[in-house]
Amino acid sequence: MLSLSISTERLLLRLFTPDDLDDLYAYQGLPEVARYLYRPPLTREQCAQSLTRRAASTAWTDDGDDLVVAVCPVGEAKVIGEVVLKLTSTRARQVEIGWIFNPAYGGRGYATEAARATAAFAFAELGVHRLFARLDVLNTGSVRVCERLGMRREAHLVENELDNERWGSEYVYATLAREWKADRTY
Repeated sequence: MLSLSISTERLLLRLFTPDDLDDLYAYQGLPEVARYLYRPPLTREQCAQSLTRRAASTAWTDDGDDLVVAVCPVGEAKVIGEVVLKLTSTRARQVEIGWIFNPAYGGRGYATEAARATAAFAFAELGVHRLFARLDVLNTGSVRVCERLGMRREAHLVENELDNERWGSEYVYATLAREWKADRTY
């Protein structure tokens, strides 16, 4: 079982609780958020089910295990977004990182700050070898987050996802543990 509480200058990253339902639904239920996730917006009931699953799944041992953390401004109980780490290969220590934020809090650097702290945790505490992100090429905000984190673009997958009538293309960004450490040596 993993426990998690990471603080940055402006943010607290912690596990989700049932009390986070209203905040989670405030962004997970938005069409502009779901657009880049290749799924419809979540209903309030789906958000409640998601919270139940997130609270129960803090194991980090098998391929497919994930850790989803709530992102809160320091001193506030409000959840403004989330960062997820998904263990894609236990043997090769490959982990996918992703983030979803309430657009009402966009443009303030919260996604970059939270993703950087979560990536640092993944490399230092979880022993990750390679951290990667998959994102819709139209999601320019997430492209900027990957680039601010120093991740390199490894792939451009063309029309590899179908969302209703729209074919989506993806970028894959990644960084290795040794690159992460080298990039942070002062």
